[in-house]
Amino acid sequence: MRALLSCSDKTGIVALARGLVDLGYEVVSTGGTFDALTAAGLPAVPISDVTGFPELLDGRVKTLHPAIHGGILARADDPRHQQHLVDHGVTAIDLVAVNLYPFARTVADRGVSDEDAIEQIDIGGPALIRAAAKNHASVVVLTDPSDYEALLAHLVGGAVGSSLRRELAAKAFQYVAAYDALVAAYLGSRKVERRFPVELTVGLRRDRTLRYGENPHQRAAAYRRVIPGGSRPSVLDAVQLAGKQPSFNNLLDMDASWQAASIDPKPTVAIVKHTIPCGLATRDTLSSAFDAALAGDPVSAFGGIVALNALVTAETAAKIHQTRFDVVVAPAFADEAVELLRQQRSLRIFCLQSDAHASDAEELDLRIIGGGVLVQTPDTHEDDPAGWRVVSQRPPTQTELSDLAFAWR
Repeated sequence: MRALLSCSDKTGIVALARGLVDLGYEVVSTGGTFDALTAAGLPAVPISDVTGFPELLDGRVKTLHPAIHGGILARADDPRHQQHLVDHGVTAIDLVAVNLYPFARTVADRGVSDEDAIEQIDIGGPALIRAAAKNHASVVVLTDPSDYEALLAHLVGGAVGSSLRRELAAKAFQYVAAYDALVAAYLGSRKVERRFPVELTVGLRRDRTLRYGENPHQRAAAYRRVIPGGSRPSVLDAVQLAGKQPSFNNLLDMDASWQAASIDPKPTVAIVKHTIPCGLATRDTLSSAFDAALAGDPVSAFGGIVALNALVTAETAAKIHQTRFDVVVAPAFADEAVELLRQQRSLRIFCLQSDAHASDAEELDLRIIGGGVLVQTPDTHEDDPAGWRVVSQRPPTQTELSDLAFAWR
């Protein structure tokens, strides 16, 4: 039995290789993976010994060879395939563990050059994964280190069932698809006319499963974009300081309230319940902004989400404490404020930094409709009230104009 291991992320790879060796597998590996295995004292065959070629073109060509892909794509249940392997001296490969170059991390660096980014586009890795996933009836494919331990347990038990093989293959194709979507987004990001390509893919990776969806009978999960875009932070980056895990509705309302509270650099508070606004206010102090936001609809605010765009002090926390909220989210909390808010055992407290995962890339605004998706560029335009034209019979007062500008934002 032969396994091919070629992983950019080395998490768990030594333990996987050790388990495979103990089960009698011959381990073939590339570059850094080979170094990691041999450094751990494990026997490994360098890929060049199998292909008969050294790595070419600064590592661009390592695994693209019939001795590798023939071994992966040969069907175990097809005598003609097996005879081809014998005729050409190719050894079958029974397991492939591959993860790809860290393209997302590379392009997240604002200073990365285009040349360096291009070099992080993996070619051989996706080819290996796709080949193994296509032939999953004969080859086990692994792309996620969190699957290593369970897979080894199945191998120790004697076999990997067809359902698990198919599940891992589907996961592998999703992994490559998300990677390709990321590369396509990067290559197309510099041309305005390519902003809306004929085919649009959005790479998403599951961040967490949720207890249920909008209603208890619905199942739900939260996904992150493979590469963050724009300067808008995600509530998925929020650090939880207290309370139960957030629900589907909590995250939905957290996002709405946080975006609303972020419209002004002055102290601003937004209160949202079931995506319906209850109050929004900007004042000179956060405490007075909370008072004004709560006054917007103090009845509907009960059980809602409150977002604040500045440090929550003990004074503001004392006011929040007087109303039952499900979630409080802010960029920072004083220690006394957290202690006071924690007295409401059901209250979820989140800290979300405004610049979390900020990026220069433009993040398209996606809206799902029946059978499709509407796509638009984000609304980043800021109106200047000084340029507004008055068409009413009575010009607005300065106070009214200020309120209109706030409402428009």
